[in-house]
Amino acid sequence: MPAIEPVHVASGARNILALDIGTQCGWSLKNGDARVRSGSVSFAARARDNAGQRWLKFTAHLSALKREVGELHAIYYEEVMAHGTRDNPNVIAAHVYGGFLAQLEIFCDVNRIRLVPVSVGTIKKSFTGNGRANKEQMLAEARRRGFRPADDNEADSLAILHYAIEKECGS
Repeated sequence: MPAIEPVHVASGARNILALDIGTQCGWSLKNGDARVRSGSVSFAARARDNAGQRWLKFTAHLSALKREVGELHAIYYEEVMAHGTRDNPNVIAAHVYGGFLAQLEIFCDVNRIRLVPVSVGTIKKSFTGNGRANKEQMLAEARRRGFRPADDNEADSLAILHYAIEKECGS
């Protein structure tokens, strides 16, 4: 599992996972001692995979992150509301997003974890001050805060985690 050197952030004895869900999934995990680990993992279907493999791999990844901290108090994720029209390639991404979201909802329900959706604009505004920040701005802000995101998905998960820490820990 990819990892970033831990960076200390605001304290609070809460274990929080932040996800930018999708085929390329950004994740950030803050444990009770305020250490943050983050990464980006691909759940792209491979030629040999059966139809449900991406969902099983996603759920296994969530389980591994949960095992790291023992208990997750909340999972925050980017709630995407608009994906475009039927003629748009984003429609396929919308179907995949829906599959990941369904698996995430099941995982949280089974494990009694609070699931918190956060809108895209809210995440960007909280992190950069600009609700319409682009990928480069999100990456730049994550780097300015001392992180080394592998891609924009990881940067987005760090932004989601920043928002979650503000809400959960008040800092």
